Amino acid sequence: MKTTFRSRILASYIFLIAVPLILLGVVYYRTSLQVVTEQAQRNVYEIVKKNNALMDTKLGIIEQNSLALFVDKDLFRVFSNLDPTNEADIFDADRQVSSVLSKYFTLNEDVYAYQLWTSYFTFGQMLPQGDPTQSDVYHKAQEAGGKIVWYPTYDFVDMFDQPYLQGGKLDFRHLFSATRYLDFSYLNNTTLEKMAPGVERPVLTISFKLEALRSLYEDSFPENSRYLVMNADYQVVASSDPGKVAQQYKEPWLERVQRENSGTLRMTLDGEAVIVCFDRSAVTGWISVVWTPESTLVSSLVPVIRTSSLLMVVVMGILAMVFAYFMADRITNPIKKLLGAMRSVGGGDFQTQVAYHSNDEFGILLHRFNRMNEQIRLLVTENYEIKLREQEAEIQALSMQMNPHFLYNTLNVMNWTAIENGQKELSKMLVCLSNMLHYTSRKDWGAVHLSEETEWMSNYFYIMGARFEDKFAVSYEIDPQLYEYKVPRLLFQPFVENAILHGFDQMETGGVIRIRGWIEDDTRHYEIADNGRGMSEDTVHAILYQESSSIGIKNMIARIQLMYGGEYGISISSAPGSGTSVLIRLPLHPQN
Repeated sequence: MKTTFRSRILASYIFLIAVPLILLGVVYYRTSLQVVTEQAQRNVYEIVKKNNALMDTKLGIIEQNSLALFVDKDLFRVFSNLDPTNEADIFDADRQVSSVLSKYFTLNEDVYAYQLWTSYFTFGQMLPQGDPTQSDVYHKAQEAGGKIVWYPTYDFVDMFDQPYLQGGKLDFRHLFSATRYLDFSYLNNTTLEKMAPGVERPVLTISFKLEALRSLYEDSFPENSRYLVMNADYQVVASSDPGKVAQQYKEPWLERVQRENSGTLRMTLDGEAVIVCFDRSAVTGWISVVWTPESTLVSSLVPVIRTSSLLMVVVMGILAMVFAYFMADRITNPIKKLLGAMRSVGGGDFQTQVAYHSNDEFGILLHRFNRMNEQIRLLVTENYEIKLREQEAEIQALSMQMNPHFLYNTLNVMNWTAIENGQKELSKMLVCLSNMLHYTSRKDWGAVHLSEETEWMSNYFYIMGARFEDKFAVSYEIDPQLYEYKVPRLLFQPFVENAILHGFDQMETGGVIRIRGWIEDDTRHYEIADNGRGMSEDTVHAILYQESSSIGIKNMIARIQLMYGGEYGISISSAPGSGTSVLIRLPLHPQN
């Protein structure tokens, strides 16, 4: 009887604890797998967008340089005075034209050939093209009437009708091109001179080998990934499948990709679950599509997740069995003691004190069990809640350290990779970003020394200068005495960011940010001024006072007033076309 009761209690505890543990392990495994998959999906999507941005930057330079040819004085003079029937004039013109084109395009390592096509001669680099003016590339440029045309990858032999090259090994077999119809003009003092109506206008053709795209995609995505770059007409520009290049490839799922322009999808292709990431180029209009098997993204982590889940279940199961055995023993031992006390009383030992409210054994058992159970419950609950709060605090602390620590390590790996690859500019940008992250992730959000703030801005300006190709310059005029005082952290950040992203957004070069600091009437003054496009009075009012505008500036005003009082803060002076000046006023001595 005694053994049966103990066994039932033990089995009940094991069952009640083991079942939730198994369910918890399954949920943990599935949730971890889902989180890892979603993170991998975001990573691949970011790579696609960054690859597109990198290619847009390179091709955007080509587009800008081609625009400059419209007003090139040397090309205007050459083609205005050229006699197409004079062979000597043509060869002399070719020499001059080649020199001009090389000035614009020879420094771009992705450019394979740059040419000016006319019906009587091909100026620039020579390729076995026959008469290129009979090609579809030439006709598309003519139809565009001066707008740049990004012609997708084509077969050189077919495009220029050169069948004798069919069996040869050509390193330029597949090319894609940027073409533009050039109608030269020349500003002579205040008079705009145009080419005579009878002069044939050439077509500029900048050609790129397919490897310029292939190298970008094949080295940056997870193993077993496939990629596709195509235009709006489903013409394949580049692909992991060489057989699709220069062909039209139209599948039902690609229609959704073309409509949405940028994003991610999860679907099944060829019986395999894949993650599709896509993004459209702002320069060429081509869309880049990468699809990766889900199994590839998580293959290295699945064993780790499975092992950790199984280990957790096993360890917790053992602990549950030990705990269940302990609880069963705590329950049955009082019964033994109670029966022994009852035997002593039955034997005549009246000194034994046993409290009970009824004359049956179960009444006494329930009474004792209830008291013991209540005490145990209070003790266990109290200890459990204390331990739980300690664990939650510890987990929170670890979580707060995890993300910056992970990012520092990741940036460090990227920095060493950049150094090993000779990318000193990228390495310096990564170091700057790491310093900025360290500065912004510090636990203490109190005031900092001005030197720390200016150091953070130097890192920020370096990264933004690299991003916008030195479209702006920065100058400092700060009273050295101000470096003895502290300022709120990230005091200048929202204002310099607005100057770069909004003030200079319509400028190519010439932007200036001036940061000044001086002391006047026991007040510290800091000014951030730019020569950007400026703002209207309504815009300034909206930034300072409307709830939905410029959260960063409003937060900084609130921080200043909380730290120093309502009489200090920020004022903005601006007018359209006249730049913007932001004045920050802080007390010379901190408020109590």
